[in-house]
Amino acid sequence: MPAPTSPVYCAAVDLGATSGRVILGSWANGSLTTQEVHRFPNEVRALNGHAYWDIPGLWQQVQQGLVHAAGSIPAGGKLASVGVDTWGVDHVLTDATGNPVYPFFAYRDDRTQQLLADLQAHPGQLRRIYRATGIPAVFYNTSLQLAAAVAAHPGLKRTAARCLFLPDYFNFLLSGKMSNGQSIAGTAQLLDISRGGWSAATLRHFKIPPSWLGAPTRTGKNLGPVKGIAALKGTRVIAVPGHDTTCAYDAIPAAADGSDILLSSGTWSIVGMESDRALLSDEALAARIANDQTGRGEIRPLANVTGLWLMEQTLREFAARPTTTGQWNKLVSAAARLPAPSRLLDVNDPAFGNPPSMRAAINAQLKRHRVKPPQELVEYVRLICDSLGQGHADVVARLARLSGCTFKRIIMVGGGAKNKLLCQATANATALPLMACEVEGSAVGNIANQLIALRVVKNLATFRQLLLPQLKTRTFKPKR
Repeated sequence: MPAPTSPVYCAAVDLGATSGRVILGSWANGSLTTQEVHRFPNEVRALNGHAYWDIPGLWQQVQQGLVHAAGSIPAGGKLASVGVDTWGVDHVLTDATGNPVYPFFAYRDDRTQQLLADLQAHPGQLRRIYRATGIPAVFYNTSLQLAAAVAAHPGLKRTAARCLFLPDYFNFLLSGKMSNGQSIAGTAQLLDISRGGWSAATLRHFKIPPSWLGAPTRTGKNLGPVKGIAALKGTRVIAVPGHDTTCAYDAIPAAADGSDILLSSGTWSIVGMESDRALLSDEALAARIANDQTGRGEIRPLANVTGLWLMEQTLREFAARPTTTGQWNKLVSAAARLPAPSRLLDVNDPAFGNPPSMRAAINAQLKRHRVKPPQELVEYVRLICDSLGQGHADVVARLARLSGCTFKRIIMVGGGAKNKLLCQATANATALPLMACEVEGSAVGNIANQLIALRVVKNLATFRQLLLPQLKTRTFKPKR
């Protein structure tokens, strides 16, 4: 496939749980250049004891960012396409015309807890659902969210016509086309892991109308031109893997033999592997291994570890928190010089889900084990980084045992890849070398899939091969 003689421009809309951004990508002569043209905050909004997303506010920012992207292209160029990725599981219930008919609940809302407890009380049902969908039972699953909505408001079955996951909804706002992307749908605990369509038995179990969900759309589908934004006339909307983790993994230059552990480090740490088969055993279920679907046919077994959410929320409680890169690097270096903590955190403690005070939640766990809590921010940074490193190592060990694979290296992308203390802690705990890549993981993977859909790049393997020499990397060797 010949390289284009002039740059091809693509925009990635990359929405995370704490911030969103629009990244402009320029591809020419087998090389990718990216530019962040718009960044904006995102956070869960609390109202009457529940947690919600500000979807109208996000849409306003997305439009603004895309206009900035189009305006940043040199004269003579144009924005060829746009793709949207977000965190998993959350969704919008709409009528037949696409108007929302139900609140925009955030996945950290706890209204599903009783339904989860009921499901966990029936191991046979739990096992059947896992074998069907490849997704473990977690309180934030779309399956439980929709079941809670239908139980609380039975009239929804008549009022709602479609369930669009967040990337699907933003794709609809951009293109006017309703579709359910297979990658993001795979996070819902509703998609059949073997056949690729919806699991009829699972939909029945959770009492979810099948009519709410369209046939899953494969990654790379052209959804048509952008509508309603004059600056984007002629720009196509491409169905990239809507799940930000899938996009981030696509940007990781992993070894073709499957010997690399892939680690996307952000609000969540997503630790996974690339495989030609799903892990569906009872042990995989107990380890809460989720089998991510790329929308192209591949499976990526992975596990979520509470990630830099611990750090982000703890920092908010210190007036002297760092505000610049230099201050942050100085804090991390100071933390690295401290003695190792006497006891690490269980980073997957449910108390860390959405506490009023993360510092208080951390202190409470330590006090239960009769450990004196930290006093200074630098001590919390050391504790959190070492604890996350062990959390990552626990998942790596489980994946090795369940898959029978021998892993030779960890490749980390995302915000955590810039944190030297976290990288070293992960290498130490896993006893594996870790290659940290400075790459905007989910945004670059998003752009990669657009380029493949535009037939500018042959396939993902080709993109990774071309990307690797462009990356700034650093290897951390394990120390004992």
